[in-house]
Amino acid sequence: MNFPTTPSFRLDNKRSLVTGAGKGIGLGASIALAEAGSEVVMVSRTKKDLDSLQNYISEKGHKAYYKVLDVSNIKDIESFLNDESPFDILVNNAGSNEPSEFISFKSKSLDHIMSLNVKSVFQLTKIVVRKMLKNGLNGSIINVSSQMGHVGAQGRTIYCSSKFALEGLTKSLAIELAPKGIRVNSICPTFIETSLTKPFLKNKEFKKEVISKIPLGRLGQVEELMGSFVFLASEASSLITGTSLIIDGGWTAQ
Repeated sequence: MNFPTTPSFRLDNKRSLVTGAGKGIGLGASIALAEAGSEVVMVSRTKKDLDSLQNYISEKGHKAYYKVLDVSNIKDIESFLNDESPFDILVNNAGSNEPSEFISFKSKSLDHIMSLNVKSVFQLTKIVVRKMLKNGLNGSIINVSSQMGHVGAQGRTIYCSSKFALEGLTKSLAIELAPKGIRVNSICPTFIETSLTKPFLKNKEFKKEVISKIPLGRLGQVEELMGSFVFLASEASSLITGTSLIIDGGWTAQ
């Protein structure tokens, strides 16, 4: 009898690109992928954060380096990636949120959020995928979306719109790239305690309301997302594409 073998979660000899890597979820993803054996290239606008992260990963004996870039600047991104070797794994994590009532939302903020959360992902992914295809790589693309890409929320009309768009991009791209052996999935967290959510969670009433909607009764931590990046990047998820891994403590189950 032939017994099945558990697929490897290791990422040895793989190269990963993580955007928005300097803090929060991107930082956690970079560490997780490096610990699994991948060489990690980290992109962010904050040199101090990236320098500290690279030192941390290197001191643990793993491979990582960084480039200070704004992913919204497609010319700089294209120039950087054209000089890079192809990536096996792409984590599109860079993103932002500016909560506001719909009628009060400014056009400038709308352009900023849609440009960063959607347009930059589309453009950067196109460059990375082009090299994957040219080199015949069975790659994995992981888009960091949100539970708000599946439900609505007061004061988050534009953010929800951007994440719903990212979910659509994930599914459509997955179908298009599947015949080429490239998988595309999204990770959809609930409220994770990071520098991005910290300003909002300072409001005690808001924090109480948020926790009341999470059946597990607490906010999420970056560590609780790290394993999902390794899983979706590895052979352990080789049959998974075009779907969302919702890590929300039960928020969207209600």
